[in-house]
Amino acid sequence: MNKLFFLIFLLPYTTFAQNVLKGKVIDSESGVTLLDVNIINQSNNQGFKTNDQGIFEVSETGTYIFKKTGYQDKVLKISGSFQIIQLNVNPSELNEVIINTNPLPKRLKKSVITTEIISSKDLKRSNDLNLAPVLNKVPGIFMQSGALNTNRITIRGIGARNLFGTAKIRAYFKDIPLTNGSGETNIEDFELAAISRIEIVKGASSIFGAGLGGSIHLTPQSAYLDNTAIHSELSVGSFGLKKGLIAINAGGLNHSLKAFYSNTHSDGYRDNNEYDRQTITLNSNHFIGEKDVLFFLLSYIDLKAFIPSSLDEDTYLNNPSAAAYTWKQAQGFEDTRRGIFGLSWEHQYHANLKHSTSLFSSFKNSFEPRPFDVLDENNFAIGIRSRLIGNFAIFEKRLDWTVGAEVYRDIYKYKTYDNLYQDFPDGTGSVQGEQLTHFKEKRKYGNLFLESNYNLTQKTMISVGLNYNNTSYRLDDRFLSNTEDIDQSGSFKFKGIVSPKFGMSHLFSEHLSFYTNISHGFSPITLQETLLPDGLINQNLKPETGWNFEIGTRGALIHNKLLFNLAIYRLNIKNLLVSRRTAEDQYIGINAGRTQHDGLELSLSYKWFNSEPFTLGAFVNYALNDYKFKEFTDNDANYSGNELTGVPRNVFNAGVDFETKLGFYGHTNFQYVGSMPITDSNSLYSKGYTLTNLKIGYKFDIDKKFNFNLFYGLDNIFNEKYASQILINTMGFGGTAPRYYYPGNPVNYYSGIKFNYTF
Repeated sequence: MNKLFFLIFLLPYTTFAQNVLKGKVIDSESGVTLLDVNIINQSNNQGFKTNDQGIFEVSETGTYIFKKTGYQDKVLKISGSFQIIQLNVNPSELNEVIINTNPLPKRLKKSVITTEIISSKDLKRSNDLNLAPVLNKVPGIFMQSGALNTNRITIRGIGARNLFGTAKIRAYFKDIPLTNGSGETNIEDFELAAISRIEIVKGASSIFGAGLGGSIHLTPQSAYLDNTAIHSELSVGSFGLKKGLIAINAGGLNHSLKAFYSNTHSDGYRDNNEYDRQTITLNSNHFIGEKDVLFFLLSYIDLKAFIPSSLDEDTYLNNPSAAAYTWKQAQGFEDTRRGIFGLSWEHQYHANLKHSTSLFSSFKNSFEPRPFDVLDENNFAIGIRSRLIGNFAIFEKRLDWTVGAEVYRDIYKYKTYDNLYQDFPDGTGSVQGEQLTHFKEKRKYGNLFLESNYNLTQKTMISVGLNYNNTSYRLDDRFLSNTEDIDQSGSFKFKGIVSPKFGMSHLFSEHLSFYTNISHGFSPITLQETLLPDGLINQNLKPETGWNFEIGTRGALIHNKLLFNLAIYRLNIKNLLVSRRTAEDQYIGINAGRTQHDGLELSLSYKWFNSEPFTLGAFVNYALNDYKFKEFTDNDANYSGNELTGVPRNVFNAGVDFETKLGFYGHTNFQYVGSMPITDSNSLYSKGYTLTNLKIGYKFDIDKKFNFNLFYGLDNIFNEKYASQILINTMGFGGTAPRYYYPGNPVNYYSGIKFNYTF
């Protein structure tokens, strides 16, 4: 009797506990929790919403619809255990999407700084081999590409004076830094098919530290929960292009893994231009209860790419497929293996406080025979980034805040050897000779940062941030063959740099916003730039610093068919660092003056038709770059008032996309790039050029689990002759003409097939 009474007493409580089902809703790409998601029970239309932590509670098992502006609707069954729901971004409503470049997630339209989102749809408009066509559609971003492994990215003109590669911007793969201790970045070798989103922050940031031009954030394709699928691609194209890719997703209720493998080969358009790359990308998500999340990320790249280098004007005009003579004779190449690993942990202490910590490590081993020497280099880095994120009320208005630190250490070892290719018959190529140098650099920096967003009113938000950076180098000269050799060992340490930021955004309506910001930033000096010709370290060099002033507006008009973003900015840079060339492979750095970067950026996209049978959209992007040397004196030559070298004054993009219910789709893109000064004296300019690209395809389903995608693309349809990269201020040695030009590819095609099978 007592047992029966006990069971009857507990029955209502037991039933209630079973019927309260909980879960969390997140952005499928970034993992950011989504609040105020509408959840509707299909059986009775009862409605629910997620709270500030993305948590929801529903009253019974059943099928539910999840709806949030900026994301695609999702219908699924809720069972009895804690579930994670992943919502996919709707590319046509990017202004509503939650941006994750900042640890204080917010909708794009409330951002106080110009932030561009390259969606998965944007990435699929081009081939998945070259990042340049993707980035060059974004106003204010310009990527020059001399070859698949030879690139330079600039943001609002910052980084244009770096002769080889990308510098003065920050880059991250999820939360892992891709920028080394000297401020140099390499992102072009990552497998584009493994990336779901790219977010670009223009201008300095109080969160990410040493990036004067801004930051680029690559978001890998997330592993999907409760889904097991296999995806494969095969592509062929001009210049011997062959590419294969396979991806596997294995997902349970709260744990998932995604793996990519790709193998790419190209003979290249030019002589000595062969390219071979293999990549492996792994990431996994682990949702442990309601409060803890673990993310693992691993990327490995094995690359061997020959280097045709730049050409003089005569060869560029008359024989653009040729390689530079010395590089062809030496058969110069780079043989590189790079890897990164990261582990992120997030813990929700309570409703108003969260902790996020990322541990990361990376390595690079590279061997590069060049005409002037043979370079053997190794780099190993390790770091940690940790922050607290919380919120509280002030005068009944919410203040979101974050405070944290990032510590980074890397060790860079490099040796050079004599290249004896001239001592051997034609066809032998590079031959390693006697050792010339052996250096070891220890590079480290630390960032302390804080940022807060305060909702002054329901429509107005102010943002205040502060970053403190401390950077230092140590150089050990490990090759002293005799007592007459100069010991170049020494150290260089920046004074601590404080970079503040203030911004404001205001919503005039649900679909129209205004923003403005003032921010400070800096870029570190590479250790090589501090070395003087006598081997000593120049302790008087100062890092480039600058202030960014910006106003902008973004929104949606004409019943949300027209999305737009307009920004006007001024960026003032002082202590301009100039790399003065003293020999074929020797440069010294000098502080030579100031530059002023004035610009206007406009993005428009319009949905002509947006129905199930047929969608048709168009976009237009424009950047006006008025960049000048305000004060610039180099070797007694005064270049003040001249245009900044290596940046086009105008860049214009326009395109049309269509897709039909029958499965046919297509993308066209037209790009105009204006002329740009090649020399600081502005005595020589490159020619402006136009490029037109086309991609068409057909998607069809065999059944609900098995689908195919056939595609064909044609780049540079009208066979425009143009320089895809410029080497500014170069000099000729031994009576040779200066080699300024990297020829762009002529008309070329790619085609392939993709298939996906869901188990």
